[in-house]
Amino acid sequence: MATVGKASLKRGKPNYIYSIVGVALVLLIMGIMGWFFLNIRQVGNAFKEDIRISAYLRTMNKDTIGQIQQFIATQPYAKNVQYIDKETAKAIWNKENSEDWAKILSVNPLPESIDFYAKADYVNPDSLNKISSTIMGAYGNQITDVQYPKMLVSSLNERASKIGLIFLVVAIILCLLVIVSIDNTIRLAMYSNRFLIKTMQMVGATRWFIAKPMDLKAVINGLVSALIAIALLFTMIQWAESQFPQLKAIRDTSLTISLFGGLILVGVGISLFSTHRSVIKYLKMKLDDLY
Repeated sequence: MATVGKASLKRGKPNYIYSIVGVALVLLIMGIMGWFFLNIRQVGNAFKEDIRISAYLRTMNKDTIGQIQQFIATQPYAKNVQYIDKETAKAIWNKENSEDWAKILSVNPLPESIDFYAKADYVNPDSLNKISSTIMGAYGNQITDVQYPKMLVSSLNERASKIGLIFLVVAIILCLLVIVSIDNTIRLAMYSNRFLIKTMQMVGATRWFIAKPMDLKAVINGLVSALIAIALLFTMIQWAESQFPQLKAIRDTSLTISLFGGLILVGVGISLFSTHRSVIKYLKMKLDDLY
């Protein structure tokens, strides 16, 4: 009996290396997908926040212009609020249209304006209409109109909605695949432990006594897998940003840290759940069913 017990223990001795590596690779794939999603979102926000909004001025009084500029600057939606005089407006027009109208016109017909950019969350038709109404309501006598490229705003939001829906579907499918893959990897690792679990039960060990060290090991293994995945993902991000500096410019450090934290939670959570479920499964099985 002692020989059988020792043989069972030896045969049930776990080898977690393949499990750790397997889970790390699956988490790495999940992390890469998450990083792509964050970058696409940041690129979309950068495009939105590059749309200029112009409040065209009727007044020429510098004090009133300063008040309007201060009013817009204190609003939660506004960024980079600037007063644009006629000469600056002319320079902007020439730059955007790659030509100089001075060859045709002798006067400058462009009005002065307060130009600003809205934060990404406010760059949608409804919010911009409310912003325009608010500014006109406060300074309608000094402002002739508030303009922005309405077609571009609508197009950006439509495309962002479509891309967001596509990524949501892909993310759900990927999460399911990640969960199933990690679960199967852990179950295969625990399969070699089935005789050890059953032997401990046969000598009188309680369910908690058997499950506790294995659950603890699962937490450690999940953490190690997540840290390996994070290290590989971080290396890939650094390489990508060295090749494409624009990625570094739009990087949101807090979101990247949140992504790393999510990988840790997924790695530890699924490893613990799968391990504990496998332990309980083998405890409930009969000895003959283990073969």
